Amino acid sequence: MTSQTTIDATGPGGKAPTDPSDGPPAKGLRGHPWFTLITVAVGVMMVALDGTIVAIANPAIASDLGATFAQVQWITNAYFLALAVSLITAGKLGDRFGHRQTFLIGVVGFAAASGAIGLSDSIALVVTFRVFQGLFGALLMPAALGLLRATFPAEKLNMAIGLWGMVIGASTAGGPILGGVLVEHVNWQSVFFINVPVGALALVLGVLILLDHRAENAPRSFDILGIGFLSGAMFCLVWALIKAPTWGWADGKTWAFLIGSAVLFAAFAFWETKVKEPLIPLALFRSVPLSAGVVLMVLMAIAFMGGLFFVTFYLQNVHGMSPIDAGLHLLPLTGMMIVGSPLAGAAITKLGPRIPLAGGMAATAIAMYGMSTLETDTGSGPMSIWFALLGFGLAPVMVGATEVIVGNAPMELSGVAGGLQQAAMQIGGSLGTAVLGAVMASKVDGDLPANWKGAGLPELTPAQLDQASEAVQVGVAPVAKGTPAEIAAKIADVAHDTFISGMSLASLVAAGVAVVAVFVALLTKRGENAEAGAGVGHI
Repeated sequence: MTSQTTIDATGPGGKAPTDPSDGPPAKGLRGHPWFTLITVAVGVMMVALDGTIVAIANPAIASDLGATFAQVQWITNAYFLALAVSLITAGKLGDRFGHRQTFLIGVVGFAAASGAIGLSDSIALVVTFRVFQGLFGALLMPAALGLLRATFPAEKLNMAIGLWGMVIGASTAGGPILGGVLVEHVNWQSVFFINVPVGALALVLGVLILLDHRAENAPRSFDILGIGFLSGAMFCLVWALIKAPTWGWADGKTWAFLIGSAVLFAAFAFWETKVKEPLIPLALFRSVPLSAGVVLMVLMAIAFMGGLFFVTFYLQNVHGMSPIDAGLHLLPLTGMMIVGSPLAGAAITKLGPRIPLAGGMAATAIAMYGMSTLETDTGSGPMSIWFALLGFGLAPVMVGATEVIVGNAPMELSGVAGGLQQAAMQIGGSLGTAVLGAVMASKVDGDLPANWKGAGLPELTPAQLDQASEAVQVGVAPVAKGTPAEIAAKIADVAHDTFISGMSLASLVAAGVAVVAVFVALLTKRGENAEAGAGVGHI
């Protein structure tokens, strides 16, 4: 089951692709491996940060722009979906035209889109520019991994990927804290404006430091039809998951999109076997460890991103915390990811990825189960324990799954491999928010009428019940102005208890996903193609 199969990495006529280590050593800053790592880390930090920093800002955005729960979900899902749809294509662009150029274009576009969001005055504009953020973020993410793969020699690549994983993990987990500070002391727009100076710094460093590397047998054409099939398939899938709570899971429109997604995925797979230069060479997936790494990233992100989406509403709307207090309560999660990532890198180097990855997902499953036990009056201590365990479990997966995917692909497909790694994480994040959001909505819709009636509250019309359900799904008590204090308190109790029941069920589903991921992790194996990377000087 764990036998290793790799793609023939020879170029035309059997000639091996150019190894950057064969070239002259880098001089000065240009092409220096560690400075390259710092440069790409600055750019990647923006993209990873924006995956979660917005979670803290969501309540403020919803209040300021009058957004519904479904619209708030799209602030997150539009970003993840745009990333997921375009990451593999962007990786191919990097392999074709050079990772340095695609990285720099991505940095500029991402920063510009961020500034545009900060200037937006409607939820439609916010969601639109979040799509552009995702598209430009897709350009720089796999390009960054491609640059690391081409710059670091094999014996240092694991360490570089470990530090890369630490940056992504710390940025992802640190988003709520930074978001809390900015939302509370400035405004929600500042969450996006902060990317402008960071992007400018990444651009300057990139121009001065990054050195382009291209394999001799890099792709020369683009699989346009394959891009269309894959993009359409993923859009149909996530759209169905987002709309299912509104349409109903048995509705014909829901199943039409799900079936359409399956058909498009099948068409994509068939076409990839026929085209001369496919978007994703399906032979990549003959490697069981690489395939397991991709699946593992999806499952990890479903549990992590989906769970985190509701935790922010729990802290702010149920516990009544300010944005900054909510971010600080997530500090154990952030801290354990920062501390755990380099430790995980060292453990993976010594033991291989299988044991650390399986152990990490087991810890994640336990943490998500623990989060299902949270109540309206749970104290900071128990919360911190589960948040810390979650960070400890996620760290080895962030590091190890990346090494498994990138290290098991040939050098000339490093961009595609990087795109696969990031696409898996973004698809998982989007699916996590959508699936767990559907679980939450279904649970609230089912429990709220009985809970409302059981508290002896005035009967609601169907329209009023729908409005109340939307509010409760984000932990808000639907109290109308002028409601007597005693009635308002009862409504708040019902709303928060119903929200907790929904969050508990969603956390249990996330824990189940993490358990499945434990067994997937047992199929992973250290990458056997890492030695195809660079050996540029100055290590």
